[in-house]
Amino acid sequence: MAQVELIMPKMGESVHEATIIKWLKNEGDKIALDEPVLEIATDKVDSEIPSTTEGTLSKRLFKEGEVVQVGKPIAIITTGAAVAVPVSAPVTPTKASASEPVFSKNGDAATAKVEHVSIPKNSSSGKFYSPLVRNIAKQEGVSVAELEAISGTGKDGRVTKHDILTYLPNKKQGIVVTEKRAVPTVAVEIQAPPVIVSGTDEIIEMDRMRKLIADHMVMSKRVSPHVTSYVEADVTNIVKWRDKVKGVFEKREGEKVTFTPVFVEAVASAIRDFPMINVSVDGTKIIKRKNINIGMATALPTGNLIVPVIKNADRFNLVGLTKAVNDLANRARINKLQPDEIQGGTFTITNVGGFGNVMGAPIINQPQVAILAIGVIKKKPVVLETKEGDTIAIRSMMFLSLSYDHRVVDGMLGGSFLRRVADYLEKFDINRTV
Repeated sequence: MAQVELIMPKMGESVHEATIIKWLKNEGDKIALDEPVLEIATDKVDSEIPSTTEGTLSKRLFKEGEVVQVGKPIAIITTGAAVAVPVSAPVTPTKASASEPVFSKNGDAATAKVEHVSIPKNSSSGKFYSPLVRNIAKQEGVSVAELEAISGTGKDGRVTKHDILTYLPNKKQGIVVTEKRAVPTVAVEIQAPPVIVSGTDEIIEMDRMRKLIADHMVMSKRVSPHVTSYVEADVTNIVKWRDKVKGVFEKREGEKVTFTPVFVEAVASAIRDFPMINVSVDGTKIIKRKNINIGMATALPTGNLIVPVIKNADRFNLVGLTKAVNDLANRARINKLQPDEIQGGTFTITNVGGFGNVMGAPIINQPQVAILAIGVIKKKPVVLETKEGDTIAIRSMMFLSLSYDHRVVDGMLGGSFLRRVADYLEKFDINRTV
């Protein structure tokens, strides 16, 4: 008999840990090669971890709800092979208790009394704290205010394990970092109003993804002053073009062509014209993104929303965009996206027209500074200016709405960008080949 470690796999350059959501196999169960053993979750994506060998699940090294670092063993599988594979010691669970080790001045483990504090996943300023950082803060009695004052070296200013461990020696010596403010301010605690529940009401607990969405939306509204601009676009040429090519395209490529890749192409072109839409804000610094990575909000069968990202969308032709859009949307709906495929977006498109809505005022997907909502395409009478005079014609029209962060995007930039997107759509070549 041999024992093989099932390792927490690498799920992208920016993903370093995952939470075990559900074990699909019990100890003693037989497992086939590539059969799912457990479900895990990163910040946004749920994934299944398949077995790397055939055998029997002899030991589960972590419980549901615990956080595991990438590269660490999560289970032991016993196989029929004659050569044994060395098994690493189980990873210490991340759940804290008063008698568990805490980090000392030099980062080594030491036993100390723990002052338990409650650390939210997202602070009121928009900072995200990973489960590992929250756990260390809880063990060491680091307050939310202290975490807020720590200068994070991670992506988008996140406080990393190294940052909090570097801060701990100062705390143990009585040196506590406080946030520097230019003028005195009064902290206002925002509380949700009490909700009265009657005997006929049904109480539904949010699932994990809905909780993440709720936290992200509240954080975005607190971080960015939102402004929304609207334009109406004549997309008759696009509608006629799609009607003309969709049959040929599906027969040749084996998949359908939708309006979404056309919208993505127009947005990518407009971003090249107005690159200051493709930015993020870090305090008083503006981070200008070189790559144009466009996220497309996708509704899931559960009613939740996820945003897969088309990386370097401006480098695709229309056929490439069509295949990318279809692939990401299809895999999003069956929960097969990889963590890296929902990260790194620099601009987001959401299609409210898919639900029959004419327009919307979407919330910015942080840390981006703008999001475009696409309304339903409807035929309506429109006045057209011709050389022979004005005339009324039936045209396919739609509204586009752009919500943007007024800290760095003013009305001129936001309005000009939105108008440029509409211009690209209205000038679409009806004779274009794919």
